[in-house]
Amino acid sequence: MSLGQELAPHLPFLRRYARALTGSQAHGDAFVRATLEAIVAKPDEFPRDVDPRLGLYRTFHAIWSTANVEEGEEPGQGLTGAEGIAHARLSRITPLSRQALLLTSLEGFSSEDTAYLIGAAPQDVDNLVAEALEEIERQTLADVLIIEDEPIIAMDIETIVRDLGHNVTGVAVTRDEAVGQARSNPPGLVLADIQLADDSSGIDAVKDILAEFSVPVIFITAFPERLLTGTRPARRSRRRSPRRCFSTPRQYPPHSPEHGSIRRVGRGNSDFVTRAKWLTRATPTRRL
Repeated sequence: MSLGQELAPHLPFLRRYARALTGSQAHGDAFVRATLEAIVAKPDEFPRDVDPRLGLYRTFHAIWSTANVEEGEEPGQGLTGAEGIAHARLSRITPLSRQALLLTSLEGFSSEDTAYLIGAAPQDVDNLVAEALEEIERQTLADVLIIEDEPIIAMDIETIVRDLGHNVTGVAVTRDEAVGQARSNPPGLVLADIQLADDSSGIDAVKDILAEFSVPVIFITAFPERLLTGTRPARRSRRRSPRRCFSTPRQYPPHSPEHGSIRRVGRGNSDFVTRAKWLTRATPTRRL
């Protein structure tokens, strides 16, 4: 079997890895192309003492670490949604840690094989992966604003948020307090009740905040009909209903639309939104 035939089955996976490493398919393909050109130019230098896949990735890393392959598209440009978020987080990880994380978690290489590919000791690979995971975890932590006028419930929510490693920017009990705190310290997530102190509305507070910031919001309320029907406290204008709300107390089945929506809120932090699901079914029923 020729060298080309041995390497062909591994090229789609190398392209996947190159895309994750560089941030774009075009940029990654440029390095894959440079790798193949180097192999074709000097086939005798291709590592024959290891598995062909290891040799291919080792050659790729030699090219990636030393060459400057120009491509029209900048890495990461044009990425949106989950892919854009993933690239943004990976880009903040140091290059060597990023390589170690992707090679072990995405490509399935062992620590020994990864050490061979990046020129490190196996124990160093484990440390690099741990550093990368810690950085990703740090990035997914959110600054949370709690809008809740019941002291006991607010303390319970704050405890849950802090236990998960997130930071509570403040606890607001009125609409004006909520807006003021959001302006002074913009949150990454808002947890809001509807009926607030001084007869103000959490709906209005969130509306004012969203007019100035783009931030995910979870309404935790015993009165979801106020969100779904547009019913407001007196002298408040109506607004369109949200796409989804979560009532208390209630337990959402794992495959229900509500459960799926909760898991997509909160900067992608699954631990936090899982606890948010628990909160929506465990918070005591509120009075009007």
